[in-house]
Amino acid sequence: MNLATALRQACEQLERAAIPAARLAAEVLLAHLLERPRSYLYAHPEALVSDEVLRRYRQMIEERAAGKPIQYLTGRQEFFGREFIVTPDVLIPRPETEHVVELALELAPARCDVVDVGCGSGAIAVTLSLEMGRPVWATDISPAALAVAAENARRLGARVCLLACDLVSALASASMDLVVCNPPYVPEEEAAGLQREVRDYEPRLALIGGPGGLAIYRRLIADVGRVLRPGGWLVLELGYRVLDAVRAMLEAGWNQIQVRPDLAGWPRVLAARWKA
Repeated sequence: MNLATALRQACEQLERAAIPAARLAAEVLLAHLLERPRSYLYAHPEALVSDEVLRRYRQMIEERAAGKPIQYLTGRQEFFGREFIVTPDVLIPRPETEHVVELALELAPARCDVVDVGCGSGAIAVTLSLEMGRPVWATDISPAALAVAAENARRLGARVCLLACDLVSALASASMDLVVCNPPYVPEEEAAGLQREVRDYEPRLALIGGPGGLAIYRRLIADVGRVLRPGGWLVLELGYRVLDAVRAMLEAGWNQIQVRPDLAGWPRVLAARWKA
């Protein structure tokens, strides 16, 4: 079978399954298996596909038709211009989270101690380490996620010190100048209504933030002042409609609160300075 036929059949199967951007998905998966750019598929439509590649391709198309995200099929996702390994043990890095990195880089002193709390794939921690040119700490309660983060740090040459713990529980008092976190913030009561790709495939531990999506914000803010040095910063990604509630948690001991929107105009990142 040639490339053109393989692509046509895959597109038809994905369209029947109502998969968004079916053609793009079919092209990305085939190019990934061939270890070629997508442009190769257009330049060589008559090229033959080996039986083994065709078998693996059909399996991938079946999984995508069932809802499995492309990123878990290819094992890759771009973040801040770099390619990260992703597995079903970690949340797929989103473009919106790049706003967290941007604000953290603005606020970070020239030399500072930084921790990424709930690091998942390590996308934030690895990016901050590479952009700042210095070591960064990262915590996660999931050993499987920490293994993915460690591999990403190794592949990309980042200096990331990984800790297995709940939030900041393993960190010493007054040890950090900057704490960054993209917490689970999907309200528990909205979990069933999530897109199938998210609800059925991404790790619930990294998604669901309890009633109202506020549980992790509440627990982190209650302890993070212990970890920050005076004048240190907390940078948080915000879920939909949590801004007012999170801001209310920062009434005591915090100042210089600022909020940054994402490209759609929604409040996406909050930063607050520890003054206590």
